[in-house]
Amino acid sequence: MISAPVPSVTQLAAPADRCTLLGDDVRTGLTASPKWLPPKWFYDARGSELFERITELPEYYPTRVETGLLTRVAGPIIDLVRPDELVELGSGSSTKTRLLLEAMHDRGAGHGGRRYAPVDVSEDALAGAAAALGADYPWLVFDGYVGDFCADLPGLPHGGRRLLAFLGSTIGNYAPPERAELLASVAASLAPGDRFLLGVDLVKDRRTLVAAYDDAAGVTAEFNLNMLRVLARELDADIKVEAFEHVALWDEEAAWIEMRLRASEPVTMRFPTLSLEVDFDAGEELRTEISAKFTREGVEAELAAAGLRLERWATDDQDRFALALATP
Repeated sequence: MISAPVPSVTQLAAPADRCTLLGDDVRTGLTASPKWLPPKWFYDARGSELFERITELPEYYPTRVETGLLTRVAGPIIDLVRPDELVELGSGSSTKTRLLLEAMHDRGAGHGGRRYAPVDVSEDALAGAAAALGADYPWLVFDGYVGDFCADLPGLPHGGRRLLAFLGSTIGNYAPPERAELLASVAASLAPGDRFLLGVDLVKDRRTLVAAYDDAAGVTAEFNLNMLRVLARELDADIKVEAFEHVALWDEEAAWIEMRLRASEPVTMRFPTLSLEVDFDAGEELRTEISAKFTREGVEAELAAAGLRLERWATDDQDRFALALATP
């Protein structure tokens, strides 16, 4: 009997202490005007659980629509690219990642289509993906890499012809200058014959967009507030979470949704370990996430600026979401 491959997880750079990174972001973002924090701090165990619930809400269409698109086009994409490896930004283990892996395996892409190489900042997330996928796919070669998408991706070891995937419209969490940096990093990591598969949420009517980030059941509100609980727990901070409320707004000019936390009363966050106190006036807001929405023309232009050419474009029948396949 041939034993299943042993998963590996490799550090691409020296690991940074999570509390140090969080403290640096708190000091930078909460002393800025207006105040902000990066969305990566939503995701402790509770935050991840809440996000999974969000993806199942009737208002939150992106996950369902992208999964439906991949069900339709995963096979044709694998037939076109014939990849030896799937590299994914983020350690996916859900249906979307599995659709690509199964298409690779079923079609014997490349040298068997067996290698999956996710890149994630969280070693725990990679370990979880390795356990989930390894249990179901004993044929899968899992080589996970802990690192930063922009800084470390070009140094990722090549395992043959590559399909690099960035799904879920997560690219929308990056402001335009950060998106340009990320796409340049993607381009630098691709060799001739490689491809980049990008999921993007498309511009649509305001009502649909706001509802997706402000559901009737209040799950997204709880997800947003969870960031404050992460700060309080991991930095031993004094934060009156109940003094804040969830806000989701559509910025027409920037073409993105902003999630914010609004203080309902004057309140002070205290961070003794950082020797920092942050005052909020009643009505003052803290931005926790942007989620940019795209058009085909805009995606094509941003790809081109990074040295990538749009090769295929697939949308659902209501033009809510798109999968863009690009080549160097």
